[in-house]
Amino acid sequence: MNLFGLMETSGGAMQAERMRAEVVAANMANAETTRTATGGPYHRQHVVFAANRGDTSFLDSMSTASSGTALGTLASAALPALNSSGSGPVAPGVHIAAVVEDPSAPLKRYDPGHPDAGPDGYVAYPDINPLTEMVDLMGATRAYGLNSSAVQAEKGMITASLEIAKS
Repeated sequence: MNLFGLMETSGGAMQAERMRAEVVAANMANAETTRTATGGPYHRQHVVFAANRGDTSFLDSMSTASSGTALGTLASAALPALNSSGSGPVAPGVHIAAVVEDPSAPLKRYDPGHPDAGPDGYVAYPDINPLTEMVDLMGATRAYGLNSSAVQAEKGMITASLEIAKS
């Protein structure tokens, strides 16, 4: 990993956590939405993270040294993924694999006067628990802050090393 590898890793995590917080905010904003453009109530969204396969130069070296063995097979299966431009390896860390819709059934509430009530008088509401969403938001905020602290610490270390080099 190069000098700025930690910043790349933490930056990717911060982007993922920001997206997670935005999805949670959208879930909370639509907790009472009974009709969407596609018809029916809003469905809760989930962010799915996936690990980036980072620098595997050690595994590549071992693969070369032990080609044909089980370790060589392991190393070739763990080749680094390329970044979006296809030019180089992706920094280790996480990225957003997908934003998926929660498949759970909507909650039914009896409200015959509601414009979206069915013939039986029940209205379908999203299955969104504000308490769960707040816990998810707190987790995303905490993870974002921790990654921000890691970036600040690395910046401090780089500055200190430059001061040592000047002396």
